[in-house]
Amino acid sequence: MLGSFSSNNSHEEEEQEHHHHHHQHHHHSDSPSDLQHHQFHYHHLIPHHHAPPALPSPPPFPTPPSTLSSPASPSVINTRQLLVTCAELLSLSNFAPAHRLISILSANSSPYGDSTERLVHQFSRALSIRLHRSAVAAAAPPNRSSLLFPHRSNSSTVFGFGVDSAVRPGQGSDPSALQSCYLTLNQVTPFIRFSHLTANQAILEAIDGQRAVHIVDLDIMHGVQWPPLMQAIVERSSTNDKNALLLPPTLRITGAGHDLEALHRTGDRLSTFAQSLGLEFQFCPLLLPHDALSVALHAAIPSEISTLPDEALAVNCVLCLHRLLKDDARELSIFLRKIKALRPRVVTVAEREASHNHPMFLQRFVEALDHYTAVFDSLEATLPPSSRERLALEQAWFGREIADIIGEEGEGRLERHERFESWEVLLRSSGFVNVPLSPFALSQAKLLLRLHYPSEGYQLQVKNSSVFLGWQSRALFTVSSWR
Repeated sequence: MLGSFSSNNSHEEEEQEHHHHHHQHHHHSDSPSDLQHHQFHYHHLIPHHHAPPALPSPPPFPTPPSTLSSPASPSVINTRQLLVTCAELLSLSNFAPAHRLISILSANSSPYGDSTERLVHQFSRALSIRLHRSAVAAAAPPNRSSLLFPHRSNSSTVFGFGVDSAVRPGQGSDPSALQSCYLTLNQVTPFIRFSHLTANQAILEAIDGQRAVHIVDLDIMHGVQWPPLMQAIVERSSTNDKNALLLPPTLRITGAGHDLEALHRTGDRLSTFAQSLGLEFQFCPLLLPHDALSVALHAAIPSEISTLPDEALAVNCVLCLHRLLKDDARELSIFLRKIKALRPRVVTVAEREASHNHPMFLQRFVEALDHYTAVFDSLEATLPPSSRERLALEQAWFGREIADIIGEEGEGRLERHERFESWEVLLRSSGFVNVPLSPFALSQAKLLLRLHYPSEGYQLQVKNSSVFLGWQSRALFTVSSWR
């Protein structure tokens, strides 16, 4: 299961695996509203009942080359090269030939085909968004020439090619649909479960022996990360002292999000679950506006994120720090220094292992193409073509990300993923030290993959005291722990 990734991973692998775990089977609910009705055993992973039998993994996208039959050219066309050529044309503002290539790609791809066809479909849609915005900006009056990428336009067609407003980043996004996609992503892929599991183990070890714990979750979503940790805290407190049964520590969670009602629902579910465990618990919602996320977080620290004298603080940053990046990292560096000043016992960071923040569009495009090729291939090996969950993830979740990375520029671009090396430099410069993840954390992550996902696809690697999750030879996600 432990593999070596070919991309930017030349360091020696470290691994120790512990086998002192006992597997128990528990049913889990599709709905976050049912969290309180089940016992979540953190150290005993929940079987994944929803995943269908694994399908054979398709070949990597570039080799052998996919083919498209083009009305303009009957010859065999490498679809990857066609996508890159289209991106090159757009970077040079050659809109007419770019439009012709997008039309060819769109006509020869499908959201219902194999992984390559689905990938090309999403990238051609994203390219059409960029074409639309670039052409509108180029046609703008001179006094508007500085607005290279306007966020709104009255026109929905460029060169006769329609732009689907539903996929435009930053608009038309249905929050409930995204919430549903998040739960699906958590159920049918290991990406979020791996991130939560590994981060939770780091937190559990950092707060061992503390009587009061405060966790700050910078993007709590449905709060699905925390019931297993609550269960583990209660179990650990009952076994730590052989002579006396200890009460578990008090737990306070500050959860950040964009929807106050959703935050309250999350808090209610977690409170009900904590009560069922006999765990003293408090939930503090932290509302952040969509359009000023970094400003709001700066304002919230330390005024809203305060700790009591006897509290052990843990800060959880799962798949959220990249959204605080701008064209330079100074603002995020200031934010991290504020976090450091709170003296947390641990800061957990989970991020994509991808470089989607490069200022040059073409380099960003190629990086995104390689990253999402692996993601879409992993979905094909995990879910059948007819899967509604797969279609929803590819269109509403990953398609939205692709549209943001490819179609947006400037302040409108949110999905600014960076590789671990960049996060390492930023965190160290902000005063943090990398805390190695334990062998048991690694064994838990390996067990998760072994039980629920295609055995020949997903791989783990330990590098620089952090854990990387990848598909075949490409690392896709990383989790690290800092103090």
